[in-house]
Amino acid sequence: MSIPLETADIQSAIDRAAEAGGGVVTIAAGVHRTGALRLRSFVELHLESGARLEFVPDPALYPVIDASWEGAPARIHQPCIFADGEEGVAVTGLGTIDGGGAFWWDAVRSGAALEAARPTLISFRHSTRVTIRDVVLENSPAWTVHPYRCDDVRISGIRIKNPADSPNTDGVDPESCRNVRITDCHIDVGDDCIAIKAGTEASNADPAPCENIVIANCTMLAGHGGVVIGSEMSGGVRGVVISDCVFDGTDRGVRLKTRRGRGGMVEDLRISNIVMRNVAVPFVFNPFYFCGPEGKLPRVSDRSPLPVDEGTPGIRRVFISNVSATNVSSCAGFISGLPELPFEDITITDVSIGFAKNPTPSVPAMALGIDEMAAAGFYIDFVKNSRIEGVSLSGLVGDAIIGGAGIENLTAEVATYGN
Repeated sequence: MSIPLETADIQSAIDRAAEAGGGVVTIAAGVHRTGALRLRSFVELHLESGARLEFVPDPALYPVIDASWEGAPARIHQPCIFADGEEGVAVTGLGTIDGGGAFWWDAVRSGAALEAARPTLISFRHSTRVTIRDVVLENSPAWTVHPYRCDDVRISGIRIKNPADSPNTDGVDPESCRNVRITDCHIDVGDDCIAIKAGTEASNADPAPCENIVIANCTMLAGHGGVVIGSEMSGGVRGVVISDCVFDGTDRGVRLKTRRGRGGMVEDLRISNIVMRNVAVPFVFNPFYFCGPEGKLPRVSDRSPLPVDEGTPGIRRVFISNVSATNVSSCAGFISGLPELPFEDITITDVSIGFAKNPTPSVPAMALGIDEMAAAGFYIDFVKNSRIEGVSLSGLVGDAIIGGAGIENLTAEVATYGN
């Protein structure tokens, strides 16, 4: 016997609470099947322990809306849980929210025509005082949690689980948001675990920064990066603290990716007390990111200096300390600025990196002209006024510092040991 849809009942309860000035809408223990839901100001959607909110994978249940996708205007199916221009919205509780992602993933893999881009699982836009707490989120059709141009966002204690091969199922992607706290979360997904974004040159509004971001006490498993900044960063990213986290099998650890034409400055990052295991590269700062159509333009991969303009991206004032990385396969770090705008004031201190025995070679950064590496040192180009101190490399093959183009005022003190 099929379980009936409860979309109308749940949405009606949300709307009644909003009309009354706010309140809590409780999802009781048991399975509840629904289509897209829209939260209103001062309404908390609370899932009791044992509650399972299942979003039915039928495109007709997710109206097509004008929004954005990967930093550009797009028509998308309305997110499973959605709010736009609201205040004091919350999703809480010890229940589970299942996005029914398999249908949407199969459509992407098969090239099936959809009316619009896939829905995200939870997306709050242009909203303030946003809370997501304690819930289990799984099988998201696309990005799992996507706050867009929000202020005062608190995401705590949630567990995100999407299959490792599910396409573009990022964990938490704050985009052009202010005052964001992501704490005590467990994230295991098919793409970036946390990705901080700030729009692109194709955005349908003036790019806005993502700023004042705290990420603490989180575990990240699988995925393409533990914490990633970009590649959408036209509005700039500033004031980010990442601390007391574990990355295990996240492909890359901390990853900054951008390219010419995108613009934006990434600045004032503090990264400390991180344990990494089974990553290819602990740190990647890549301004030659080639994914997407614009990434194939000749200017993106050109290693000669080009004129500095509003489309020139930059990175400065990044401090990395107290990091332990073991079973690393490709290289200790890939940090390459642009020849026309070197990365500036990068500090890496008190870091221990141990390479895997017999590592499989891989390309450390998604950029043309970069060869595969295995147990290699720090690849550094076009960096100035920076230092690497108190760093140890175990099982290194070759030199501790490789690359070497355009380096100005770099202090490097690296101890190397056998396996």
